[in-house]
Amino acid sequence: MVRSAAHTPTPVRFAHRTDDGAVLAVPSRTPALSWQIPDAPAEFAAAAYELETTVDGGEPRTHLVESAEQVLVPWPAEPIASRQRVTVRVRVRDTAGGWTDWSPPAHAEGGLFDPADWTARFVSPRTLGGPDQPAPLLRGRLDVPGEITSARLYVTSHGLHRAELNGQRVGDDELAPGWTSYPNRLRYRAYDVTGLLHSGANTLDVALGNGWFRGRLGWRGGRALYGERLALLAQLEVTTSDGRTHTLATDESWTAGETDVLANDNYDGQRTDLRRPARPADTTDPVDVLDADLGRLVAPEGPPVRVTEILSAVTVSTSPSGRTLVDFGQNLVGWVRLRVRGLAAGEEVTIRHAEVLEDGELGVRPLKTAKATDTYVLAGPDEVSLEPVFTFHGFRYAEVSGVDGLDKNDIEAVVVGSDLRRTGWFESSHPLLNRFHDNVVWSARGNFLDVPTDCPQRDERLGWTGDIQVFAPTATFLFDAAGFLTNWLADLAAEQYPDGSVPFVIPDVLRTERPAAAAWGDAATIVPWVLYQRTGDAGVLAKQLPSMRAWVDRLAGLAGKDCLWTGGFQFGDWLDPTAPPEAPAAAKADPDVIATAHLARSAELVAWAAAVLGDRDTERHYADLAARTREAFAREYVTNGGRVISDAPTVYALALEWALLPGERERAGAGRRLVDLVRTSGFRISTGFVGTPLITDALTSVGAVDVAHRLLMQTGVPSWLYAVTMDATTVWERWDSMLPDGRINPGEMTSFNHYALGAVADWLHRTVAGLAPAAPGYRAITVRPQPGPVITHAAARHLTPYGEAAVEWRRADGRFVLDVRVPVGSTATVHLPDGSDPVKVGHGSHEFACADPYPRDQILAGDPTVRDVLDHEPTWAAVLALAKEFEVTGDDRDAAGRTLAYLDAPAIEIAEALAPAGLAPRAEAFRARLAALLA
Repeated sequence: MVRSAAHTPTPVRFAHRTDDGAVLAVPSRTPALSWQIPDAPAEFAAAAYELETTVDGGEPRTHLVESAEQVLVPWPAEPIASRQRVTVRVRVRDTAGGWTDWSPPAHAEGGLFDPADWTARFVSPRTLGGPDQPAPLLRGRLDVPGEITSARLYVTSHGLHRAELNGQRVGDDELAPGWTSYPNRLRYRAYDVTGLLHSGANTLDVALGNGWFRGRLGWRGGRALYGERLALLAQLEVTTSDGRTHTLATDESWTAGETDVLANDNYDGQRTDLRRPARPADTTDPVDVLDADLGRLVAPEGPPVRVTEILSAVTVSTSPSGRTLVDFGQNLVGWVRLRVRGLAAGEEVTIRHAEVLEDGELGVRPLKTAKATDTYVLAGPDEVSLEPVFTFHGFRYAEVSGVDGLDKNDIEAVVVGSDLRRTGWFESSHPLLNRFHDNVVWSARGNFLDVPTDCPQRDERLGWTGDIQVFAPTATFLFDAAGFLTNWLADLAAEQYPDGSVPFVIPDVLRTERPAAAAWGDAATIVPWVLYQRTGDAGVLAKQLPSMRAWVDRLAGLAGKDCLWTGGFQFGDWLDPTAPPEAPAAAKADPDVIATAHLARSAELVAWAAAVLGDRDTERHYADLAARTREAFAREYVTNGGRVISDAPTVYALALEWALLPGERERAGAGRRLVDLVRTSGFRISTGFVGTPLITDALTSVGAVDVAHRLLMQTGVPSWLYAVTMDATTVWERWDSMLPDGRINPGEMTSFNHYALGAVADWLHRTVAGLAPAAPGYRAITVRPQPGPVITHAAARHLTPYGEAAVEWRRADGRFVLDVRVPVGSTATVHLPDGSDPVKVGHGSHEFACADPYPRDQILAGDPTVRDVLDHEPTWAAVLALAKEFEVTGDDRDAAGRTLAYLDAPAIEIAEALAPAGLAPRAEAFRARLAALLA
């Protein structure tokens, strides 16, 4: 029976590529395929699919598969050959036997899979283009007889490249080929350049920049860590109507010249002399053919770096010292585009960049040694647009010199980053929380520039493993980051030491001897597992399992027979807010506790990954290691009552979230202690990089979701919203990167764009809004909103592999109303906050309602304890006002901290906590007023 369903599938997607149009240089000969069914009747359920493949315009072949799957299904045909062009369509049969229409066709091409496919060789200017010379340009020429039917350019480089064909730019990507572990993996890209060629003579010009290959990398001042010579590999293949292929490949026939870029560096910026031609008329310098390994060439798995947005200037002002300052209103990554006119030849325009102002001037101290300066020598009075091509900066403010009376309409900020498709959104009734979420998005955008970096502005910008490990769940909700992160994980595996050690940064430019740090190296296990959970891609587990095992084996060796990883260097709970500015690792949480917890967690993840892949022996081995490590953790670090050594919120969050406590008694005790520590911190955050992603989940899991909300909503320092009150537009590296008086934190390491502490956004999506995956790839969804008393509305939506899922709730007039949208192919289990039985629903839109869990007038219970007073925000605020009046405490955190020993006492004992009788002046008067307040 054949009958058409109401809607057809979307065009298939090849692996994790998100290209518009044909996918050139598909990264695998057998790419997994995915599709979505945008809408369908409620009774629709898939039972089978049929794929139609067409190779090089030949006869279509169909492949019927009896399966309801639609995400990352196996390639059904013969492996794709180099340069081969394939077209794929899909249709779906439902359980009633009816077929949908065929999807629109999707097109892909094989890249150059084998080194033998390359006739090109790496070439480098012989005498030009040295480290202190202008950026070189390499030129090749090709005469094409006859009518051109198609043309492809395959290109990569040592250093950055920008190509022009017959004077027209090739592609729209920036800072190509990006940054990978160059000795092991070097990306090339393929471009359809058919429209840029003509019969007869054609010229291919490619300018080269230093980039990551030869520019500065790291704060140690290292340059040219990958090599001294810039080089180009380019292969232009042109097919004419007679069926012949004409090839221009880099070889000794190419020539080189100098461009107008006198100097360029990612950290320091670019200097350009417009009196020189950007593309020299003649190139006379010969090139040398270099001996380079073509076996390391790989096609891209994710999108390139592109211009993603243009921001206008918000204000142009004059600083106290008389400098011209431009505020773009947003901390961003990219560069400035400036139009100038009327300036004489030889005059210079200089643009300096910084994230913040201090005392009204550009705050450049956080840049450390990075100059972040672009300079232009002008050629004459004609209007010209100035912007660099071989650098990028992290900034909100620009200082412009050399231009009098700058008009804000003449300057704009060009935003660049990996062109990741946005897939996740969140909003609520709380404006500060919404701005915080926006800040998380902007920090991800700024730091996802080909590599997931720590910060985009100072002399660092490295792929720190710890940062992306904690942020991966948030990243994969907000963006289609699968291809971006699988590429980075391939570099991690390539850079991993023979003994399993994982470098602190990937690509590894620090080259620390046998590095091993908990939470940082565990990116090897945690990031692959997050990708599997969020995308359903078991292939990433298969690729990474050897790396995952090697890391855990390294830790098991360090831990020894007792399964306790102790001693040695650790970052620990990095940037715990109590750590002094000069010692960010001096956290409350014991580093041995953190390390052993991560050994247990990573061993467990390897066991789970092996189970997914059907490797039972590996599963049993690492499950046993995880169990023995949990036992060792409990024996060494946990008391019978559930106290965990070092008594810090982070260690409790780890123990609770990773099942490291031996029984319900210890779990209950640990939960109570964690909640009390949060209360007595004045509900201020007290965790660093390790604890912050887990603290709100841990509070939620022990039934203290109100306390988690209270922690979230604080605005005093330290807190998530403090930075928002200080006009932050990205997440900061430190909780107090800027101090309340407007001065920059004195710590040497201070960034204003650092996504790690924004990892709590994942909790906003899953718990505040209530949208979470319940099976890999969102094949099943959990909808469980857990609102707090302040927020009256929240919503989240996510473009899952199956389609858009959305949750929106609102509290009004004593009712809680929830709207849910489930994509075709998924199911959802809905939990309402009134505790009623969960409801399972299929695809489509659904509405639910129950009583508001937070009645408008919540009163303090009779015979309250000190703990009850802290939990009742209006009463605690009144107590704090009274304490301030009597001058019996410093601030709200100090007051809360003094109550720790009195939490179970009657509420009146707050007086003894804050103003002990006989020890504090006016103690009796304070007690009397407090009694009246609590009456």
